[in-house]
Formats: sequence, structure tokens, C-alpha cells
Amino acid sequence: MRSVAAARRYARALFGLARDTNALADIKREVDEFGALLAEDKALHDALLTPLHPAKERKAVVSAIAQRAGLSQSVHHFLLFLIDQRRLVAFDAIREEFERLANEASGLVTAQVVAASPLDERRQDRLRRALSDRTGQEVRLDIRVDPSLIGGAIATVGDTVFDGSLRTQLDKLRANLTKGS
Repeated sequence: MRSVAAARRYARALFGLARDTNALADIKREVDEFGALLAEDKALHDALLTPLHPAKERKAVVSAIAQRAGLSQSVHHFLLFLIDQRRLVAFDAIREEFERLANEASGLVTAQVVAASPLDERRQDRLRRALSDRTGQEVRLDIRVDPSLIGGAIATVGDTVFDGSLRTQLDKLRANLTKGS
């Protein structure tokens, strides 16, 4: 839990810097590129994220990557700062939170959807429009299938939960019937 809170703080700091310098899209792209590089190259990932290598060596590697990839000074220094603070291990969480903040700033939110069965394009579009109407923002769907719902779906946007699952409806019906007897 502590590392999640730290990741949020670092992501907010980077987001504030990106917003203040009007470079949000560029910094988001650079952070995504660095994250993709870490995901693609296991040796690089291990070298940068394990404390076996001295910070000086990891900083040299990050600086070489920054120069080769053409990373901005802001992102380069942010990555070096993460190494100094021993927080580069939380890079994925920082990147996710930064992406969430950037998307939110551009009016895009992600709805975590749990559906009883796979949703075809038509049903996804209907759900996306309904959630957009309810939230007043553009919605991107992140869908997971859970057959235990029996039918329907549960969508979570931020702190708001839209529960249209058959299981919940049956539970409510059962509660009403037992209350009435």
C-alpha cells in the first residue's frame, strides 16, 4: 500500500511538471516509450530495477537510453531522480497513475468492466455511450469476463460503480421477498 501511495505522489509530480511546461503529450509518449523498452528487454529491466547494480551504473544506463531515445530533459532527470530515491522499481505503477492523470486531464476515463460473457462491438459501443452520458466524459473500456455474474455487467468509473449484473438483481429480489414475508 505504501508503494502505491508513493507511486501516486511521483506520478502527480511528473504530471504537474508536464502540465506546467505544456508538454503533457510529449512526456506521456516518452514515459510510455521508456516503459515499453523496459517491458521488451528483460536484461535491461533487471539491470535497472534490481539493487545489485550501483546507482551510478544504473544512472549511466538511463542517461545513455535518454540520449539514444531523445528523451526530454524533464523525463531524463525524473528517471535519474527515481534512481536516487530508490523508486525506479515502482516505474510501472508511476506510469499507470501518470497515464490516468493525463487521460483524465484530456477528458478520457477508463471504465473497469466485469461482464458475465464477452461483449461484442455493438454492446461495447452501447455501454461506452451510456457510461459517457452518465459521467460526462469520454470513456475507454477495460473489459474482463467473469461467468459467476450469471448475466449483465458491473462497470467502475473512478469511485462510481454501475452494477447491472444479474447476480445483484437476484440478490435484491431475494432480499425484497424475504423482507416481505
